[in-house]
Amino acid sequence: MGVLSGNPKNEPLHYGEVFAIWTALMGCKVMIGGYQTLLNHVGDKDLKRILEEAIELAKTDSKGLEDVLKINGINLPPAPPERPLADLEDIPAGAKFYDQEIAAKLSIDIVAGLVACSQTMGMCNREDIAMMFGQMHMSKAQLGAKILRLNKEKGWLIPPPLHLSAPEQP
Repeated sequence: MGVLSGNPKNEPLHYGEVFAIWTALMGCKVMIGGYQTLLNHVGDKDLKRILEEAIELAKTDSKGLEDVLKINGINLPPAPPERPLADLEDIPAGAKFYDQEIAAKLSIDIVAGLVACSQTMGMCNREDIAMMFGQMHMSKAQLGAKILRLNKEKGWLIPPPLHLSAPEQP
């Protein structure tokens, strides 16, 4: 039996796993602060609920990622401070993010998170780490479906050019 047999939690992390976990944790912490700031700009109640869900998801993901790093004696990335709540009406018009922009940013962040989770799952040796990123992937996919539905309902979805017919053949 080799080093990579038995209980996965007793197996060493390889450098790729460490980097992926550390980077994912840093991303979660930055997103929490950024989304807390964006909450101050949101006017739409449905978008606000999804943004709050994204913050809670990032906090949940952060906890699991932190635990793995701590158990393995790896320093944690810095965390930005919690953001205060502000009144939407106090933000000048030229300094506001609009709901459609916030929804698009959230959509893009979810897509990037899905790709990062998939990449990490594919390079893991430890099953527990791959499963953790699999769970994160599933949660992000569910959140992505919610924001896609909201974007469609609100008319915020800006599709790329649609290919409706093939070009004529000479």
